[in-house]
Amino acid sequence: MLPNLLTLSRIFSIPFIVLCFYISGFWAHLAATILFAVACVTDFFDGYFARQWKQVSAFGRFLDPVADKLLVSIILLMLCGDGIISGIHLLAAAIILAREIIVSGLREFMSQMRLIVPVTKYAKWKTGMQMLSISCLLCSAMFPDILMLRGTGTALLWLAAIMTAFTGARYLRYGIAHMSDKVD
Repeated sequence: MLPNLLTLSRIFSIPFIVLCFYISGFWAHLAATILFAVACVTDFFDGYFARQWKQVSAFGRFLDPVADKLLVSIILLMLCGDGIISGIHLLAAAIILAREIIVSGLREFMSQMRLIVPVTKYAKWKTGMQMLSISCLLCSAMFPDILMLRGTGTALLWLAAIMTAFTGARYLRYGIAHMSDKVD
């Protein structure tokens, strides 16, 4: 029960984080950063508690990656819209968003074939890197004069994009290996 509540709290935090983007000032940026950080922490603990308490459920296996994708994708879009991610760095955000859409579609397609696309440890690291890069970029909005924060966040965003492309290619290769040429 608690693991699913933690996952749901991640989803419910998204509108409040988004709202912070429409309020200017240090305190709004701080609130967005804290809410995002808390949401990231729940990503670790929902799975941890589910495994420890043997409460792993089909609903939880469905909801956890959806919550991750929603959180990362929406906040990336907000960072782009706010100009925190701009120029050529929009490509890194686009790579992340494209992979998430492709893998979601692949999971849907594979489920119709009664196949499960397993989550790999690399995909978990990828999510962690995405969350770390977004956290740095959110902090850079609080402290715009500290250019190192923006630079670190941007460098981590590119690293996350590379990891995202790598894990996406692995999932795609797995999916293609299980597809047939026959069309029903």
